[in-house]
Amino acid sequence: MKHPLVDKPRSAVRVLFPLQSPASLTLTNTDRMAEAEWTSIFQIQANSLKEEDSWCLEFDNSLVPNSPKRGWEEYIRKTAAQFRCSKCKRRWPSNHVMVVFHMKLTDGQGVVKVRRFRQDCKKCNEAPMEEPSIDAEHIDVLMENLVKKIRIKCYHEKLDRGDRHFTKYDSRSQHEPTHCEGCKHGICSLDLKLKLLSLS
Repeated sequence: MKHPLVDKPRSAVRVLFPLQSPASLTLTNTDRMAEAEWTSIFQIQANSLKEEDSWCLEFDNSLVPNSPKRGWEEYIRKTAAQFRCSKCKRRWPSNHVMVVFHMKLTDGQGVVKVRRFRQDCKKCNEAPMEEPSIDAEHIDVLMENLVKKIRIKCYHEKLDRGDRHFTKYDSRSQHEPTHCEGCKHGICSLDLKLKLLSLS
């Protein structure tokens, strides 16, 4: 399926915006604004990629961590975000928000799929999982690290594998694995540390 092409400056990689899927029609205006911000920042960071190639960023909550499809590469990274409970309206920050990327480059067409892992309110019974609200500064760090991984995994460039670190929120509350979708999938870094300590 062809994607509508975003205008690009000379000497910049082409970044394609995906067409709306039926699932995307249920998104709120806030969700759409957030996804547009992710795509815009990805477009800026992707300018360092091969000029002739086209890349698109897609949001896919069906991605399974540590199980990319054949031919796809994976990158998992932690960031900080804010959450708001849709039941009691309570807000909380978290420095343990996991994001999974699957990427593939075929014949000059690159696709990145992203899943942002959710958390639920610890004070509400049967609280729904809430999407993280990630600000532009933290998205920029994620996209910079993502593009670096694309250069390593898809273009086979020999770069150092270190990541740019994100700024943590000042949060006094402890991370609770029972309310973290990333922990439930076994990918949250704090959850992994706890498992290692239990085995020691």
